[in-house]
Amino acid sequence: MIGVGKIKQYSNILEKPLSKGKQEVSLSAFAFLFSELVQYNQTRVDNIAELERRLEDAGYAVGARVLELLCHRDKGNRRETRLLGILSFVHSTVWKVLFGKVADSLEKGTEHEDEYMISEKDLLVNKFISIPKDMGTFNCGAFVAGIVRGVLDGAGFPAVVTAHFVPMEGLQRPRTTILIKFAEEVLQREARLG
Repeated sequence: MIGVGKIKQYSNILEKPLSKGKQEVSLSAFAFLFSELVQYNQTRVDNIAELERRLEDAGYAVGARVLELLCHRDKGNRRETRLLGILSFVHSTVWKVLFGKVADSLEKGTEHEDEYMISEKDLLVNKFISIPKDMGTFNCGAFVAGIVRGVLDGAGFPAVVTAHFVPMEGLQRPRTTILIKFAEEVLQREARLG
């Protein structure tokens, strides 16, 4: 008998388990597609803030899908219910899936109780982008901020998420900081949970 006991036969495609598949995308393909996304949106806006908002909206859709995929694949459809748990999930698991490594740092804001920061020295979306002088404050990290906001909203942690450049001494390029400001309801729920 050929193949008996080695390959399980499925009568329906829906019964097949989801495989992890190849998890890497060519860096040049990603850079090309992302630059096209930026150029496409750049021709349809009047100012930098609107361009960053459009990139954030595109990232939000990606973040929602990444959360669904990771919760189904890695966590058995379970989601984080605590603030530090979801931040750790974004900082490590989500970042590793998207960028191949854990984020450089996760910090709590010193000025406000509801602020957290994820910092990256060389964020992939800013790596191959050269910003013209007339667009000096433009940050492609808005796309990643949208991804983070999509993950957090989908997990039940509404927040305002923004991307900022932070100059670093000794580095040619500034690091990118993703600033997460949670809604008041999240902090109240966390206080109730103890």
